[in-house]
Amino acid sequence: MSQLLVKPQARDHDGKIISVTPESARWEYVGFEVFSLKAGETLSKSTGESEVCLVLLTGRADVKTEKEHFENIGQRMSVFEKIPPFSVYIPNDDAYKVAALTDLELAVCLAPGKGNYEARLISPGDVGQEDRGSGKMSRKIHNILPEQVDADSLLVVEVYTPDGNTSSYPPHKHDQANLPHESYLEETYYHEVNPTQGYVLQRVYNDKRSLNETLCVENRNVVLVPEGYHPVTTVPGYESYYLNVMAGPVRTWKFHNDPDHEWLFPK
Repeated sequence: MSQLLVKPQARDHDGKIISVTPESARWEYVGFEVFSLKAGETLSKSTGESEVCLVLLTGRADVKTEKEHFENIGQRMSVFEKIPPFSVYIPNDDAYKVAALTDLELAVCLAPGKGNYEARLISPGDVGQEDRGSGKMSRKIHNILPEQVDADSLLVVEVYTPDGNTSSYPPHKHDQANLPHESYLEETYYHEVNPTQGYVLQRVYNDKRSLNETLCVENRNVVLVPEGYHPVTTVPGYESYYLNVMAGPVRTWKFHNDPDHEWLFPK
């Protein structure tokens, strides 16, 4: 199996089914976890040196940090309801306890924290929504933690791609610390597919083709993007959801399109 593909495992003692750490991904900034909790179960963690964004993929929960308590948050029971999620931002050197009020699918997004911001609730009304692209390149975007709002390192976004469409397109990359033209950002893609027996295709490649992989990505798989271009294509009959987490030395998203495909977007 490709080293860029992370598949879910059986629940551990905390309910964790997916774990990506900087060590396992062989990079520096991004961590990502998914917990599958049953109603009545709890999850307690310290943030340590990382800032955290908890994204309630599905289900409802109480979330408590050292200073804040957010009760009965969560709304959607499927990501494919296509309504923005409830999320909670938590700084480094803090802690959180999540109590599942229903069965709960919880994404934990991590990156280095600097202690600049307090814990806060990100409600659906705080999430920017946009339609991006056109025709077979159209998709729907939920900006959970974009660079225009407060965080030290994390950038978090959801993307919905209709069946037969391609997103993260034109192929673009953000693997060079070359501001203002391009920023260095590591990235994870957490995928869900509707119906669940489907799959999507994701290519990850660089200009020299020293990295050049095309991955068959199934429901609940994670794709690591350490460098290069990374488009996602859905197959007929199946729609795609993915949650992106990005982080790097500077919290800004400046990307570079693959020049071979710029003709698709005349200026």
